Amino acid sequence: MPPRMLPEPTPETRHFWEGCKAGELRLQRCTDCDGGSYFPPRPFCPKCGSRKVETYKASGQGVLWSYVINMRPRPDMGTEPYAIAVVKLAEGPTMMTNIVDCPQTPEALQLDMPLKVTFSKQSDDISLPFFQPQSSQAGGA
Repeated sequence: MPPRMLPEPTPETRHFWEGCKAGELRLQRCTDCDGGSYFPPRPFCPKCGSRKVETYKASGQGVLWSYVINMRPRPDMGTEPYAIAVVKLAEGPTMMTNIVDCPQTPEALQLDMPLKVTFSKQSDDISLPFFQPQSSQAGGA
């Protein structure tokens, strides 16, 4: 099976990927305005354009905002259906991800269900953030 395509960290996203490797979901927020937290990572505030932004450890909590179940097999993910999801983080931003440790069915994937982040090591440099139901006791993907 071919390996999963992995992101290439850039200077602007390195803090995010280093956080994932350390088991932390890191977000950014502007210190010049009340624009709130944002994702994906970038060196400027998406609301006011200021470069006075800070990185911080997020809670890792969220809710299932939207999803689609992909029925087409992917060589790097096996032959089973899998959910491509948008998670609304407790801090406000949304993040596209996969839901793990949960049946990939409409009955199990309930909108607004509480989720928590989990990390899956893909290489020595990259761990990917996935989300699992809050009630899941499993340790990762």
